[in-house]
Amino acid sequence: MSPLRRLKGESRKAPPAALPMRRRAFAGRRPAWLMLTPLTALLLAGCGGQPHEDLRLWMSQERAKLHPHVQPIEAPKPFTPASYSLADQTDPFSPAKLETGVRQEMNKLSPEVLAQMNRPKQPLEQYSLDQIQMVGSLKIKGQDYALLKAANLLYRAHVGEYAGQHYGRITKIDENQVVLQELVQDATGDWVQRTATLQLQESSK
Repeated sequence: MSPLRRLKGESRKAPPAALPMRRRAFAGRRPAWLMLTPLTALLLAGCGGQPHEDLRLWMSQERAKLHPHVQPIEAPKPFTPASYSLADQTDPFSPAKLETGVRQEMNKLSPEVLAQMNRPKQPLEQYSLDQIQMVGSLKIKGQDYALLKAANLLYRAHVGEYAGQHYGRITKIDENQVVLQELVQDATGDWVQRTATLQLQESSK
């Protein structure tokens, strides 16, 4: 029984001399891809030269066929300056033309309007009626006066004087109000008269 066991144990182990032989056999072999690399390079070199030459030849032929086309530029049309035939007429924006127009409009005004425009302006005419306040009234030697305040200044006005920026002539003064007759233009441009009043301020009573 013991020799059989030894045979089985020995068969499991390779002989000591066998290992070096296998290593030498494997070392003498080369991988297949290392052997194919030079052959592949030769094949690619042999197959790649001719197509590149054909491609270069074709590109040269195509370049020779190309002829750029430039659209011709049209000659400029002759310029004919327009003649100005109104040089001898009056300039519509000249001061003389404007003065003539104003003079013609003034001639259409009534004598009353012309008199109002040509008379000297009085102090209270530099203010609009919205800027003038009636703060009181008094009577001196039988004549009624209105105390009117504008821009922190106090004025004494009587019938016949003017106030406001629309040729407002004072026609009546009493304890509570001042009545004025103004001259204004309507929507059609005609000069018309209208009545305006200045009421006594509540704080002044």
